[in-house]
Amino acid sequence: MSSITYGDLERALRELGSGVETAEAHGCLCGALCVQQGFAGAEWAAEVLPDHADESLVGPLIELLSSLRDETLAVLDGEDMDFQPMLPRDTDPLETRVSALAAWCSGFLYGLGRSGAPDRPSGDLDEILRDFSEIARAAAAAGEAGDEAERDYMELVEFVRASVLLAFAELTPQRARSAPAGGSQH
Repeated sequence: MSSITYGDLERALRELGSGVETAEAHGCLCGALCVQQGFAGAEWAAEVLPDHADESLVGPLIELLSSLRDETLAVLDGEDMDFQPMLPRDTDPLETRVSALAAWCSGFLYGLGRSGAPDRPSGDLDEILRDFSEIARAAAAAGEAGDEAERDYMELVEFVRASVLLAFAELTPQRARSAPAGGSQH
């Protein structure tokens, strides 16, 4: 579990005028980390910050992004399978959470593609990419709620969580090929 919260990242992105949703930014990070060993916090910042960002605020955000990047990579690469996509709290409206999950999947697909996703993914990875593409178009009907809707949402989140861990494991050879000479960069 990350020490940096959804709210922390949301505030930092908003302060700098980023048009990228918080969940989408984290999805982008996770997709990039699946295929690119040396994906650094500064590189991620370039993806999520506007060109006109206030330079005095960029440094602290890059530190936050670098910390979140390191924590996320450690969880993805760990044996505990504790990875969780960064999404709004369970107390937020279902419509908000579904929209964020869709944005997270969209960001993951972007991060994977911008970092060099394989041209011919394996069967499992290909299915994950197709499923994430479908989830990226998901939307909850206004006012939709109830136990069944909550259960469906939680099942989707669990599917995404497990799928990211599977994608990370399957893409280990590609990450190894992308590792910078001399070890990992931060």
